[in-house]
Amino acid sequence: MDLKQILTAPDGPPSDVERIKQESNYLEGTLKDSIQDRLSAGINDDDNRLMKFHGSYLQDDRDLRNERQKQKLEPAYGFMLRVRAPGGVVTSEQWQVLDDIAEKYAHGALKLTTRQSFQMHGILKWDMKQTIQEIDEVLLTTLAACGDVNRNVMCNPNPYQSEIHSEVYEYASKLSEYLLPQTRAYHEIWLDEEKVAGTPEKEEVEPIYGPLYLPRKFKIGIAVPPSNDVDVFSQDLGFIAIVEEGKLLGFNIAIGGGMGFTHGDKATYPQVAKVIGFCTPEKIVQVAEKTITIQRDYGNRSVRKNARFKYTIDRLGLDVVKEELENRLGWELEESKPYQFENNGDRYGWVEGVNGKWHFTLFVQNGRVKDFPDYKLKTGLREIAKIHTGDFRLTANQNLVIANVSSEKKEEISALLDQYGLTDGRFHSALRRSSMACVALPTCGLAMAESQRYLPDLIDKIEEILDENGLRDEEITIRMTGCPNGCARPALAEIAFVGKAVGKYNMYLGGGFDGSRLNKMYRENIGEDEILSELRVLFSRYAKERLNGEHFGDFVIRAEIIKAVTDGTNFHD
Repeated sequence: MDLKQILTAPDGPPSDVERIKQESNYLEGTLKDSIQDRLSAGINDDDNRLMKFHGSYLQDDRDLRNERQKQKLEPAYGFMLRVRAPGGVVTSEQWQVLDDIAEKYAHGALKLTTRQSFQMHGILKWDMKQTIQEIDEVLLTTLAACGDVNRNVMCNPNPYQSEIHSEVYEYASKLSEYLLPQTRAYHEIWLDEEKVAGTPEKEEVEPIYGPLYLPRKFKIGIAVPPSNDVDVFSQDLGFIAIVEEGKLLGFNIAIGGGMGFTHGDKATYPQVAKVIGFCTPEKIVQVAEKTITIQRDYGNRSVRKNARFKYTIDRLGLDVVKEELENRLGWELEESKPYQFENNGDRYGWVEGVNGKWHFTLFVQNGRVKDFPDYKLKTGLREIAKIHTGDFRLTANQNLVIANVSSEKKEEISALLDQYGLTDGRFHSALRRSSMACVALPTCGLAMAESQRYLPDLIDKIEEILDENGLRDEEITIRMTGCPNGCARPALAEIAFVGKAVGKYNMYLGGGFDGSRLNKMYRENIGEDEILSELRVLFSRYAKERLNGEHFGDFVIRAEIIKAVTDGTNFHD
C-alpha cells in the first residue's frame, strides 16, 4: 500500500473559518476589544467563531427576535457558556459555584449536557469575564469546550465499580489535560494574565494542533462494558475498557464516529466508530494524540460539512488510517479483545458501591436543573451540595449521580431528597427515563423546531399509548433534536425525532439499544398527530409480536418495518 499516494487532503480553497483561525494569532483575534465594547451586546462574526474555542457561543432569544426587529432593536443577545468537566465529575464546592453563577449571570438554569458538561445560557457580554474568572477560581475551565479542538472527554460514571471507574476516570482526565490548546490567549483575555513579550517566533505554540487547529471538532469517550452510556461509537475516538478479574487490561480503540448530518445532503451522514485494535492503558494518550494529528493533516478544510474525522476515514479507508496511525505511533496495535455492551442507560435510585460508599442516580429530564412550580430541583440539589462530602457525576444521559456518599451522610441526603421530591424519577415510565433532548429553541441558532421544551409534553401523550399496550416498563431509547447536528445523539436511538420545521420532525427507527447501530428515517416531516398515530400502530405490533427480551429497535428491523443501517454510508439508502 503506497500511503504517500493515498494520504492527501481534499483539494479546494479553505473555508472562511480557516482564514479566521489563521489570522487569529492562536485564538486571540480582537476578542479583548470586542468584549469591552459597550455599544452592542453582541460581537463581530470573526470573534464569535473564535469564542467557540473559549467555550462560548453568541446567541439571541428567538422568542423575542421578531418583536425586537419590529422595534428596530438589536437581537436580545446572550452568550451560552459551556464548562468542561472530564468524565462529568465535580466537587460539591464546584457545584455550588456553578449554581450561583447560573443565578447571578445566566437564565437561572444549569443544563447538564450529553457530553457530561455544564451549559448556561443568556450571559450578557459585560458579565462574561467575571463569570469565567469565578469558574476558574474553583479549578474548572471553559477552554476548548467548543471549537475545532478536542472537546470534553467523556467517561462512564460507573459508580457501582468505583475502583475501576477511578482508574478509567484518571485516564479521561489525563487525556483532557494533555489535549487542551496551549495558547495563552484564553488566560490573557479572561484571566488577566499578562502577555509574554518577546516570545521567539520559532517557539511551537500549539505542538499538537498547529496554528490552524483541527478542521472540525473532535470528540473522545471512554466506555466501561457492560454499559455504553457514553455512546462510544458516536465518538471520533472511542476507548472501550477491557476489564478482567477486576483489573483494567487496557482499551479497545474505535475510530470514526459522529452524529451530525444535513437534511437533504446525502454527502453528509451520521457514522458509527469501528474498532481497529487494542492498547495497554499507559499508551492511551499517545494513541489519542497521533489519531488527532492524522485528522489535523488530512481532514477537509474546504467543506466544513465534510470535515469531521468520520469523512476523513471513509475517504481514505479504515485500513489506510490504521496503518498511518501505527506508523506515527512507531508500534502496531494489538488485536482487539472481546467485550459486550448490554445497555446505554442509567440505573436510578440508591446503589451501594465498594468501600462502603453509596451513590444516588437522579433522573433530570433533558438535563434541565431548575426550579419548576411544583418541583424544586435546583434548590434541593443546592441544599444537598452544602452537606455532601463526596462528588457529583454528570451522566451521558443528562442525569446526575450524587456519588461517594458515606453511610453516615446517606440518611441526611435521603431526607433532603424526600423533602424536595427528588426521588420521583423512579416512577416515570421507562421511555421517559431513557429520553434525551438538545436545547434547541429559543437559544440555539441552528434549531428548526422545539426539543427540550417539547419532548416532555410529547412523552406525556406517548405514555398513554404505552399504557394501552402494557409497555410502561419497557426500556426504549427515545431522543429529540431541533436540527440534524446530533447534539443528543439521535441517530443511535431506537426512536428519534429530528427537527425539520416548526412543529415538524423526521421520525427515525431502528437504532441499537446498546448504541452500536444507527437508525433510519421512517417518516418525513410529520407533526404530533402523525407521530402519535404511527407510534400507536408500532407499539401495538411490538407488544403482540416481539420475541422474548427483544428490544424495540431490533423488532422493527426483524419485522421489516425499517431496513437496518449497516454503516453510515447507507444511512440515506
